[in-house]
Amino acid sequence: MTADAPSLPDSAAAPPRRGIRSFVVRAGRMTEAQTRALAELGPRWIVPYAEAAVDWPQVFGRDAPRVLEIGFGMGDATAEIAAAQPQTDFIGVEVHPPGIGALLQRIDAAALTNLRIIQHDAVPVLQHMIAPHSLAGLHIYFPDPWPKKRHHKRRLIQPEFVRLAASRLRHGGYLHCATDWQPYAEHMLDVLGAEPALRNTTGDYAPRPAWRPVSKFERRGLRLGHGVWDLVFTAR
Repeated sequence: MTADAPSLPDSAAAPPRRGIRSFVVRAGRMTEAQTRALAELGPRWIVPYAEAAVDWPQVFGRDAPRVLEIGFGMGDATAEIAAAQPQTDFIGVEVHPPGIGALLQRIDAAALTNLRIIQHDAVPVLQHMIAPHSLAGLHIYFPDPWPKKRHHKRRLIQPEFVRLAASRLRHGGYLHCATDWQPYAEHMLDVLGAEPALRNTTGDYAPRPAWRPVSKFERRGLRLGHGVWDLVFTAR
């Protein structure tokens, strides 16, 4: 999980390169199929990280609304969303190779042409590869809650990051977060609500939007009585 472009106004200036990361690259085991997908499909569907804004219409072969997802895990929800919205182009950002390999398999199996992957930390991706006011949406589903107090500084949703994220949304573009950790949900609500460039669409937590599938992990948690909190904000 995880995130300057030229001509940003001072109020939306991207933060400097950070030293604290919101993720840890875990040594997950790669299956043979995932390894093969990285080698064979990666060159086609993975966009290399670069410290320059990307010409996304050229990458996708069209100029369509673009939605970026940070930390797509194993990519099941990402592929389902992309398949259900062929009119929209999706960019998935992830650092864990097994999940990237798994999503590449799903892209191939479903013949998805509206989905690309960036294998890098989401903060510099937003800073450098995404132009200001260019995203129709930004998805952040179940980021690491870093529940221990001494680790709260590692949480992705912090004022500086939210300011950067908001600067990449076009007018009316949305930021959709979801978490199953109530203290983090409360933290998100406070931080997002304090960003003047964003507006809460509900004034509180939102119902799960139809575009967000319920994952197997989430379904299991709901059976156990765990809560899930969605937050949907739009750019002013």
